[in-house]
Amino acid sequence: MSDRVFFGGLALAAAALIALAMVWPQGLGSRSPGPFGSVPVQQRPEVQAAMRREAEADNARRQKAREAVAAARAAAEGGKTPAPSTPSPAETPQ
Repeated sequence: MSDRVFFGGLALAAAALIALAMVWPQGLGSRSPGPFGSVPVQQRPEVQAAMRREAEADNARRQKAREAVAAARAAAEGGKTPAPSTPSPAETPQ
């Protein structure tokens, strides 16, 4: 194989890879600079609002389940009424 063909093809492949890297989707990380990047999916306001709603609903479901378990335990122990529990700081969404 001629060097002229080999190195010409190598330069063409390198240019194609560089062009592909400039337009490849950035995924969920930080956006790339210049005209090529776009806002990552998880940083869009509508997606963040949906994630916040899901987290709040999940926390409310967990709290209801904890209260139901506490009520069932109190009923099994002889009718004591459980004190309402508050979520710990680790469970509250930020």
